Order: sequence, then C-alpha cells, then structure tokens
Amino acid sequence: MMKKDMIYEGKAKKVFKTDDSKRYIVGYKDDATAFNGEKKGTIVGKGIINNKMSALVFKLLEGRGIPTHFIDILNDREMMVKAVEILPLEVIVRNVAAGSLAKRLGIDEGTEMKEPVLEFCYKNDDLGDPMINEYHIKAIDLATEEQIQLIKRYSLKINEILKRFFIERNIKLVDFKLEFGTHDGEVILADEVSPDTCRLWDADTNKKLDKDRFRRDLGDVEEAYNEVLGRILF
Repeated sequence: MMKKDMIYEGKAKKVFKTDDSKRYIVGYKDDATAFNGEKKGTIVGKGIINNKMSALVFKLLEGRGIPTHFIDILNDREMMVKAVEILPLEVIVRNVAAGSLAKRLGIDEGTEMKEPVLEFCYKNDDLGDPMINEYHIKAIDLATEEQIQLIKRYSLKINEILKRFFIERNIKLVDFKLEFGTHDGEVILADEVSPDTCRLWDADTNKKLDKDRFRRDLGDVEEAYNEVLGRILF
C-alpha cells in the first residue's frame, strides 16, 4: 500500500491518502499541545507510544464488538486505518472528577462518580470545542438521532471494557475522549486511545500517568507515558 498526499495534520497526528481510496495511513507525532493549543511542546517518543497503545486498544475493542477504523500497525509511528468522515463531536466519558468537570461543579478532584458521566463537545478549535448537548447536535445537524444513540451505547461499552482492562494493570481510568466517524455509512470509533486522550492514574497512589503531567508542568512526562505502555504490554 503506497502512502500518498497528506490530507490532514492535527495537533498529534498526520493523515495520508493511499492508493486505496478507502484506506488512510495515520502517523503519530511527538508534538504536544494543551489548553486549545495555547501551550506547546514535545514529548519525546510520544508518537511511538500512542501508536502502539492505540493499536492494542483498537484490537481489544474490536474483539469485544466495537467497530473501529483500525486495520493494521505498519511501523513504530504509523498505522493503516479505514477512511472515515469524522463526525464533529468529541465524546468525553468520566468515571472520576478531574480537570474541567471538577472545576465546573466544585467537586474535589479524585471524587468517584456514582455512575459514568457522558459529555459531548462540538469539535471546533476556533470555538474552543464548546460543550453541547443532544439538542444542539440535532439542531445544527452534527449527527442524527440514530448516530447519537449508537455513539452513547458504544462509549459506555468502551468504558466498561477499558476500566476492566486498565485496573487489571493497576491503572485507574479517570476519564477519556473518543471520536467517531462514518465508513461506508457505518459509525465506527476513530482517532486514538492513549495517554493523550485518557486520564490514567496509578490505582494505588493516584500518580498521574498521562498528558496532565505536561499540562500542569508536573515533570517526568516521557517516563509516565512509557510506564503506561509497559504496563499494558505485559
């Protein structure tokens, strides 16, 4: 499969066409951003870690009945994926109060939710990815009612699968972001699942093992990413 023109470059990834119109190649970068791009930096080796972890998680989810865009891992930094049209939504699933949720609701960070909280954001960098609800989504035609319900069902199922997967590796899945797209009319999981898109804490100490170490200048960022990959590969 030949890699052709780049069609998209985001904060963490590049997407390339191939000689098959239904397949793309995604390349993972070491670039790091936070606060809607206001903070920028580099996390050495992040692209390799996120590529390997995302491939592993996509395979896990596929085996549990969640359709994804993943086809195959090509090398340390690249994977082959199905060509998807991304729905302009970010889905956030929260199990523990942290980050913006703790601030918005005045809840102590680390407070366990009595049940998972599912939030939608409008995927638009110029607007700062504002939080929206299902009424907004339908009113401005971001997704259909059928797609919304399917995304909710998939997201909650992914949460149950990944909570179990991570806790078996002594990692607490605090919250995570998902993106979905359509391929041949089917809604499937896309983007990535990595320490960039998940809040992951050590289950014993609550040590942060994710991008919050970069956001909050906690240090040992590369070490935390490598620790996550090491634990999930055992």
